[in-house]
Amino acid sequence: MGLGSLMADGFVTTRLDEVINWARKNSLWPMPMGISCCAIEMMATASPRFDISRFGSEVMRFTPRQCDVMIVAGTVTYKMAPVVRKIYDQMPDPKWVISMGACASSGGMFRSYSVVQGIDQFMPVDVYVAGCPPRPENLLRALLELQDKVGRDKTIGTLLRGEKIFIPENGPAERMSPTS
Repeated sequence: MGLGSLMADGFVTTRLDEVINWARKNSLWPMPMGISCCAIEMMATASPRFDISRFGSEVMRFTPRQCDVMIVAGTVTYKMAPVVRKIYDQMPDPKWVISMGACASSGGMFRSYSVVQGIDQFMPVDVYVAGCPPRPENLLRALLELQDKVGRDKTIGTLLRGEKIFIPENGPAERMSPTS
């Protein structure tokens, strides 16, 4: 019973972790954190002209418990940073972050005591979107980059094979040997 006979009978063979990653990457649900002017460009990506629904991300939820991608669009102040982090912490795992615009990524033109100089100071960021404000095409490109990253994720395969995963409090996941 070879591969040719399985394909002739209508069977499809694949690895379970690849199927899970395929489903995840094609159904990313954004949590929009539109804090300032970049939010208008983020909203434009849902319009028919740019159509974010082509990538399975048209379901923008305003509750963190139903989202897996946070899009931080705009200037984050030190007063707002704990709120953004709290919403991030309420999102279920696995979760990803897109930093949209110069202000969210590096503080932008606001070099003052009240503006966080990049959200990567208080939460992990997976994809950065350049621009001030960035065009909706840039956000779509970031979404495609995130989909590629999710598709290459090996965490599910590691869990399915029975290996333990050690996740430090402020760092990336590391694989441990099955004997430890």
